[in-house]
Amino acid sequence: MSAPAIRVVLVDDHGLFRAGVRSELTELCRAGATPRVEIVGEAADVESALAVITATTPDVVLLDVHLPGGGGQTVLAQLDERSVSTRTLALSVSDAAEDVIAVVRAGARGYVTKTIAAEELLEAIGRVRDGDAVFSPRLAGFVLDAFSGDMPAPSDPEFDQLTNREVDVLRLIARGYTYKEIATRLHLSVKTIETHVSAVLRKLQLSNRHQLTVWANQRRLI
Repeated sequence: MSAPAIRVVLVDDHGLFRAGVRSELTELCRAGATPRVEIVGEAADVESALAVITATTPDVVLLDVHLPGGGGQTVLAQLDERSVSTRTLALSVSDAAEDVIAVVRAGARGYVTKTIAAEELLEAIGRVRDGDAVFSPRLAGFVLDAFSGDMPAPSDPEFDQLTNREVDVLRLIARGYTYKEIATRLHLSVKTIETHVSAVLRKLQLSNRHQLTVWANQRRLI
């Protein structure tokens, strides 16, 4: 007798991404891949995520970090307050150290980026269901450093005034990505990226992307 399918809720504010994940995981399972999963619910924001997770009590929640209504940390905090027992795997476009550490501290069992292959995601879901901690290779170092007390603290008055999304954009700018490439990676419009860059430049009192890159390098943000 085969093991029951892992019941999964998928939380992400992009409907096309949710549809893609659902389709790829379903096709893998139909082809005989294991573990088997069943998507029992979806949500696009914090409020709907809490509702569907509470209603379905899934084995694993695939949770994006940045969501309308407060983000992945808010979902985890509210689930804890409601004593909803489930395991969570963060699945995000962000590879920012602060995002990884924040959701792990909030209770996530792992963190993988959206570049992960469908087969690897299926395996990660199974491992999280079984109680393992799962991280994309580069991100594991962030967690080890943070919980060993060695994480370099990028905390200063200038850094603290930036939002998480502005930090995401800043990091990609400093790595040499174009506005169009950043927009694609973060699932945002080019206009929105331009707005974030303008906000960062204003807050840090800088003039151009070269100065942004220098600033980010000095704080080991790249």
